[in-house]
Amino acid sequence: MDKHITTVKNITLTGHNGSGKTSLTEALLYKAGASDRLGKIAEGNTVSDFDTEEIRRKTSINTTLANFTYDNIKVNLIDTPGLLDFEGGVREGIAAAGTVLITVSGKSGVKTGTRKAYSIAGSQNKARVFVVTKLDDPNANFYNTLTELKTVFGPTVCPVIVPVIEDGQIVSYINLIEMKAYKYDKDGNASEIDMPNGDIAHNDKMDYRLDGLIQAISEAVAETDDELMEKFFDGEQFTQKELIDGIHKGVNSGKITPVLCASAATLAGIDMLLKEISLLLPSPEEMPVAQAFTANDDIVEVPYDSQAPVSAFVFKTVVDPFVGKMSYIKVMSGTLRTGRELVNAATGSTEKTGKLYTMNGKKQTEVSEAAAGDVVAASKMNISTSDTLCDSSRVVRFPQIEYPEPCFSMAVKAKTQGDESKISAAVAKLLEEDPTLRFEQDVTTNEQLLSGLGEQHLDIAVAKLRGKLGAEVVLSVPKVAYKETIRKKVKAEGKHKKQSGGHGQYGHVWIEFEPTVGDELVFEEKVFGGSVPKNFFPAVEKGIQESMKKGVLAGCPVVGLKAVLLDGSYHPVDSSEMAFKTAASIAYKEGMKQADPVMLEPIGNLSVIVNDDNTGDILGELNKRRGRMLGMNPAGEGITEILADVPVREMHDFATFLRQATKGMGSFHYEFVRYEQLPANLLSDVIVSISNSGE
Repeated sequence: MDKHITTVKNITLTGHNGSGKTSLTEALLYKAGASDRLGKIAEGNTVSDFDTEEIRRKTSINTTLANFTYDNIKVNLIDTPGLLDFEGGVREGIAAAGTVLITVSGKSGVKTGTRKAYSIAGSQNKARVFVVTKLDDPNANFYNTLTELKTVFGPTVCPVIVPVIEDGQIVSYINLIEMKAYKYDKDGNASEIDMPNGDIAHNDKMDYRLDGLIQAISEAVAETDDELMEKFFDGEQFTQKELIDGIHKGVNSGKITPVLCASAATLAGIDMLLKEISLLLPSPEEMPVAQAFTANDDIVEVPYDSQAPVSAFVFKTVVDPFVGKMSYIKVMSGTLRTGRELVNAATGSTEKTGKLYTMNGKKQTEVSEAAAGDVVAASKMNISTSDTLCDSSRVVRFPQIEYPEPCFSMAVKAKTQGDESKISAAVAKLLEEDPTLRFEQDVTTNEQLLSGLGEQHLDIAVAKLRGKLGAEVVLSVPKVAYKETIRKKVKAEGKHKKQSGGHGQYGHVWIEFEPTVGDELVFEEKVFGGSVPKNFFPAVEKGIQESMKKGVLAGCPVVGLKAVLLDGSYHPVDSSEMAFKTAASIAYKEGMKQADPVMLEPIGNLSVIVNDDNTGDILGELNKRRGRMLGMNPAGEGITEILADVPVREMHDFATFLRQATKGMGSFHYEFVRYEQLPANLLSDVIVSISNSGE
């Protein structure tokens, strides 16, 4: 066995915002001796939350790396954001993990971030562990949280470390594998005490007995092995080694999700958490063998082996104006070395490996190499997130990270006129760092749109543009691309006659306007007797085409228009293309007024995925937003897909509503499909809003 593969463990910390990921990271680093002080979020001095915006907002918004050594094992910690707007960072962190450690606040229990982290980790076949945090809070209740975890996530949930509670206070912690109890002093140092008997905690609903918890852990271990199952049924007690091996095996296979507990603030339980990381969590060689694609899209297995050809996966990109571009890389096979030329399987180009670093927050320690299973950062390489670097002797590419689609858009303008090019360059760097952002120009409104996963996501993106990249922008609600058309057939005259000394200007036309299908102008001529010479026909058509850029109701583009040139007159000297173009424009304006003009609004097709409990709220909201129901389909156990056509005008803040209504569990896809007539009762409001926006 490749010794290095068994001495590294990659752990990604995830969980709902405020559940204690960063504080737990800080406590682990401090207790393991990788940090000389226990930083605090409130003081802005933690290892992993070092970004200016994170310190100001007191919350994680970036995925960061840290590491420590414990029991001769190198542990790479990947601290991810808890805010739902930064799910992309969670997916990046989990992609590099062997184990996903999900923090659950003992005060607030299972939340949306808990469920999402558990689901994403499961979809990627990662080992999962729950850590109940914040037990120093007087309102925390470990056993209520444990019950909720079992209810939500099922029988795989297995308590391993539990508190002993007397009079509402935690007095000690029990390690159910060792069957030992520990008491902690004010500095987080443990001393062994006698095991309690009988009830170890009580709440309004039930008593928690030690023998019941032992029974639960024994049942979970018995499920992992036939021999252990037989021993369990015979009523024999498992040895400590059998418990460790059984839980270790169960964690690797997904049959057991251990529940541990700790207080990052007091350091109580942190030493036991370190011990269980060493004993229970899988090293890379114990994880399912990674699969990759060849150049022919054949699937091949890539075992962790430091002697094999190099392959490495880029799971995160960081763009820093001072340090430059940093790529976070997980080495999948072989040994990655500085200065070595490797093939980028995504582009086919050859890249020279930059300097390699291990990271502890913003602190960089240069290393010359990194073996299979390890995580490092590489500087100033022309590579992107989800790229695969590999030896030319075995070119493979690992599956790309799947990101949630942007669902909330705002129009972007430079705060200072003339800074547009600077804005574009800065946004390009931001997109490289955060693939869940999108930046594009709306061809119908000519606005530049920045899209992300929510209001807070875009707010922080703007703050990063200003603070890190020196580009100040202003966000506004995007314009709706309204259009105008006509509903009846009319005939209109346009005459342009002007005498200004010398050559005059003369053009005269009669044009019939009528509705038609399609966006483009349909132009015909039915002139008899040469009343309008043929050489002026293109000028008449061009005059109408240019006029169609603005309708008569609100100045919106006109579609669905057919124009037939019927008659007119000309002057042999004063007529010109410009004169007939102007005459056509006059006829257009007169005709549009008479032809019953109407506004058209864009309509999109909406697919909403929600829990069955939320369908009533969503249906009611879509009705308020003038949605037209198309149907409902089952989309999984307890999940429903709602289909509807909804006007674009009503969709701007739908992402915010859906998140609030479903507590972040709902998702949707929305796509423009067609234009429909705007209801007459909304016409005046739309005209006023367009006028105020200066469109």
